[in-house]
Amino acid sequence: MGTELKACSYDPMTGVFRDGFCKYAEQDRGLHIVAAKVTEGFLEWNKARGNDLVTPKPQWSFPGLKPGDWWCVCMGVWLKSKEAGHPLYLKLESCHEKMLDYVSMDTLKEWEYKD
Repeated sequence: MGTELKACSYDPMTGVFRDGFCKYAEQDRGLHIVAAKVTEGFLEWNKARGNDLVTPKPQWSFPGLKPGDWWCVCMGVWLKSKEAGHPLYLKLESCHEKMLDYVSMDTLKEWEYKD
């Protein structure tokens, strides 16, 4: 968002490259550029859609997510989760600026996570 991209999460390790960052990459068709704090409602909704982020998958070194974890969410999934009533708050300094191609900075600031 105009500054150096900060890590989203190292525990659990996130990002399309599993390096902790929500980096943009042309080969990432899902656009995992949204640093979001997942909720129970989101995880259940996403699982019902066919994307189970709760169940551990040791073969991929994936521990499974729990409410409160930070995760690099797909841009489209973040937008749909808001429409479905399961909005996620953002760590703006960890969101890739490519998000601005899809939503305004004002919208992003509305969803900025505050302790």
